[in-house]
Amino acid sequence: MGTRVIQWATGAIGKTTLRAVLDSPDLDLVGLYVYGDRKAGRDAGSIARRSPTGVIATRDVSEILALNADVVIHCPRLRLDYGEHDDDLCRLLRSGKNVITTAGHHYPAPERAARFTAACAEGGSTLFGVGVSPGVIGERLALALTGVSVRLDRVEIDEVLDASAMPDPDFVFNVMGMGSLEPSPLGPLYGELYAETLRYMGDRMGVTFDRIESDHHHELAAADLAVAAGTISAGTVVATEWRWHAIVAGRRFLTLSIIWTMDPELPRYAGRDHWTIHVYGIPEVVMSLNLVEPDEPGVRTTAAQYVTAGPVINAIPHVLAAPPGILGFSVFGAWSA
Repeated sequence: MGTRVIQWATGAIGKTTLRAVLDSPDLDLVGLYVYGDRKAGRDAGSIARRSPTGVIATRDVSEILALNADVVIHCPRLRLDYGEHDDDLCRLLRSGKNVITTAGHHYPAPERAARFTAACAEGGSTLFGVGVSPGVIGERLALALTGVSVRLDRVEIDEVLDASAMPDPDFVFNVMGMGSLEPSPLGPLYGELYAETLRYMGDRMGVTFDRIESDHHHELAAADLAVAAGTISAGTVVATEWRWHAIVAGRRFLTLSIIWTMDPELPRYAGRDHWTIHVYGIPEVVMSLNLVEPDEPGVRTTAAQYVTAGPVINAIPHVLAAPPGILGFSVFGAWSA
């Protein structure tokens, strides 16, 4: 037997991690939890477009808790209440299962961290939250880049995502708030989620924030726009910019911008890189990153799905080797105040 894995949820990211588990000679799928009745009772292989596995999807959490497993790959959709998954995470951790989650939780605030730490202590387990953002861009790449600084004035991280190919109308129109007259309901949730990134970076650099300020913007469509999920009507939200500033000594020290647009050709977004990390100081450094879509005939997995799932799969041996508790990221030589 290899490492015994439970897959929790099979959305776009969950299916990607599920296929990676099934394709790995070192990982053995022993359980599969799904949220919908349509998938319950199906073989994991049919859900993942792989050969039959004998592992049948279930909606019964007690069945999952009873399994003997080394790690749970936890890939649920983020909920508007950021703490909605906390009970499930604590139950899994108390049952002795390590958990790697893509639903945030990589640097929870002290009160929530205490609850997870207690669950880990009871189960002898480890919790690790990871993805690409949060998880890699700020916590690893941007922090590492500050290590070249003789003097660091501020850091800006900018993400621009073309969301026009997202196919789920419920997520696009109701969760993201596209095609609406109102701001996206994701603002408060993302405020909590990305505050973890900012606080993690600040703590690793030894700086204390005065506060975190939000600075959001919504772009409206000039004309009707057809996208994969439906139609964005003229005069409704076509792009959302979430932006947070960590203030240190009265000045903006860290800025994180998360921009989702249904029209990447708008002048405001055209030609921009997927991620840009700008380190101001001596020396001034700019790093740009872009995703390249895979050339895999017959495969529908996108680069964005791979880049989120990859850190999860690669983290498994490190999580298994970690002591009980919340596992943090390891960054060597970041700038320090």
